[in-house]
Amino acid sequence: MERKQFQLNDIVEMKKQHPCGTNRWKVIRLGADIRIKCEGCQHSVMIPRVEFEKKMKKVLVKAEAE
Repeated sequence: MERKQFQLNDIVEMKKQHPCGTNRWKVIRLGADIRIKCEGCQHSVMIPRVEFEKKMKKVLVKAEAE
């Protein structure tokens, strides 16, 4: 199975929405753990990379190349 492609500052959609009603998350930290921030209420969550890759549905907005 192909690994999902994502990078820092991408906006991603998760399989389940956040309790605030939004399903858009911004990737704000990469590593063994991934930190994502809810675009609705600005709450941030850190989850293991393996779990993140299972729960991520797709990349909605690609980050701009700097």
